[in-house]
Parts: sequence; C-alpha cells; structure tokens
Amino acid sequence: MAERDQAVQRIPGILRDTGWTVVLVGEEQSGKLAQVTAGLRREPDPSGSGKLITSGFSYWGLESTVAWAHACNDLYYPVMRESIGSFSRRLRAVADRLPAGPLHYVSLGPGTGQKDQALLRYLDRQGRTGYYIPVDVSAEMLRLGQREALEHLHVPPADVLPVQLDFSLPANLDRLSTLVRRVVGDEPVVYSLLGNTLANFDSDTQLLTLLAEKLLRPQDRFLLEVASTAGQDEQAARAAAQEYENSPRFREFVTSALMQYTDLQIDLNSLTCEGLVEDDRALLVRVVYRNRTGGTLELTLPDRSTVLFPDQDTIRLYLSRKYTRAGLAKMLVDARVSKAGETHEVGHTAFDRPAFGLALLLLQGGEAVPGPATGPNPFRD
Repeated sequence: MAERDQAVQRIPGILRDTGWTVVLVGEEQSGKLAQVTAGLRREPDPSGSGKLITSGFSYWGLESTVAWAHACNDLYYPVMRESIGSFSRRLRAVADRLPAGPLHYVSLGPGTGQKDQALLRYLDRQGRTGYYIPVDVSAEMLRLGQREALEHLHVPPADVLPVQLDFSLPANLDRLSTLVRRVVGDEPVVYSLLGNTLANFDSDTQLLTLLAEKLLRPQDRFLLEVASTAGQDEQAARAAAQEYENSPRFREFVTSALMQYTDLQIDLNSLTCEGLVEDDRALLVRVVYRNRTGGTLELTLPDRSTVLFPDQDTIRLYLSRKYTRAGLAKMLVDARVSKAGETHEVGHTAFDRPAFGLALLLLQGGEAVPGPATGPNPFRD
C-alpha cells in the first residue's frame, strides 16, 4: 500500500513533462464497437433514416481527430471557422455573469481546444483558474484539445484531469458528476458544450435536459453555443446544407469514420448534404453516403461480420442544425434551464442568402443537490 501511495504521489512530477497526458477512462471502450456495428446493421432506407454512424463516433479515433482539426481550418467551412475566430469576443459579452471567485471548468467535447483556451485565459488573467476537466469519448481528441487549450497558460499540470467518457449516457453523467463534486466540493463549476455540438444529437432537447439535471447545481453555470438562423424555409435549408457541401475538408472528415469502421471504397461524389426544415424550431442538415454503384455492396464491419449495402441505400454520417430563436427558447424551457446571459451574432450575409449566426448562452438551473465533500486528488503534490 505504501509503495502504491508513493507511486501516486510521483504523478504530478511526471505530468510536468509535456510529452505525457494522463487520462481518466470512465467507461468500457470495447462496447463502443458494438454500438457502431448496430448502427451499420440497420435495415436499408434510401431516405437516409436507416444505417448510421452516431454523433460521437464521427470523432472517435486518430484519423477522425486529424480530419476534424483540418476541417476546422478550412476556409470553405465557415460554420466552425467563424465560430472559433469570434469566440473570444462573444465570451467577453457574457463573462461578467460567471460566478465570482475561483472557477472550475468542465469542457464537454473540447474539440481543437481553442475555445477552451479563451475561457481559461480569461480566468487565468484574473487569478481565478481552478481545475480544468475536458471530457470526450475520444482519447485522441482529448490530447489534441488539451495541448491547444493550455498553451502559454499558467495552469498547473496537476489541475488538469482529462476524462474519456461518452457524456450523452445517463449512467456516465452520474459518474462524471460524482467525480467533479469530489474534486471541487461546493465551489462553482462552469460546464460548456460548444461548437454547436448539441445539434449533432437526434434528441438534442433530451440531452440538454439530462446534462442540466445530472450536472448543474445552483452555483454552477452552463455555457452553450449553437448555430442560429433567421430563415425558416426550403431556400434557407438548402443554403445551410451548402455550407457543409462546399468544404472539401469537411467531406474528408465526415467520411473518415466510414473508412475506419468499414472496408467501403469511398467515393466523395456519393456524399450528399441534405437541408430540411424541422418544424418551426430549426433547419436540419443531414449528411448521408448513398450507394450509387448500381449494385449491392457487402461491407465488413469492425467485428468482422458483413452487412449488405444495396443500391440507393444510405448511411447517415452526420447531423447538424441551425436553431430559430423560438426553437431555441422552447428547448431551454423544456430542459428547465434559464439564461443568465446571452449574445447572438449574425455572420456576413449575401443579398440572396438567409442570415445565419451563432448564439452563446450562459445557462443556470436546477435545485440544490447535496454533493460529497472534496476528496483527495491523486494528481496533486
């Protein structure tokens, strides 16, 4: 026991070497392959509602992580490029509504880490930086985001606790909530879900409700960033899809998961971005890969089993949305959260294109939930 304790105490010294990244793995990763296989085994559906690779798996793995980093820098992918470039300015518009004093930061899906750096830099300048806990299903994405987020900042390595976890699952959120509360005690936490990530989930309102119920205490805040639209017709839907269609890097990224999980020979001309009007709440963009070979293909899946991919059958690779103001407001009501601060920004719009923009919301909500006392942190000296 004494030898094990001594080994744990040496971890902070190891972490000072930037070549190492310690990750807390919060779930059994092998089960993820079964989920991928189940999605690809769905019945044929030419409409795009059958076979699919669900949101998190688009970023899971080294190839997908590298492809995503390239897509975020693509001049032809304005959704993410503008989101990253303007984030520091938009953050300043709501930062004065953050809780006072030391503030711990839990980033759900840190992405490339550039937005996390903006928030951490803001806290660092005020001497208010607490723990930084990035959470992602992909270990590769955690390493990429952490490196960018902490560059040139004065965050002690022992105060960085990366967690590999699928935060869309209720049981995983219970575990994450317990971990965070044992580490920070009663001190406030700001959680974030940035980059329009919420829009990638089929049940977006359900996920936001779950995050609020499982994570938020009265002293905590939740920073949510989503894409927005002023137009709500078929022309606006086509324009939203075109943003993705025009980006070569995005097309490479979105097919990287298909290359990783199947033996399909990718034809980028078989990739389609479809814009749809989702009631009065959002424009929905669905990216599908369609078999246009004229015959039936046989795909080998991660478990070495095979599945038929008939002519005109589809595999949904990506889902996104741009929310209307009314749709966003209703989602917040349904999720039982309220706004402590917000900023809306509309991007440059040509005369024949709808006004697309970005909304950054600082949310609060939930009744007090007693948490355990702060426990020992094995990553501290």
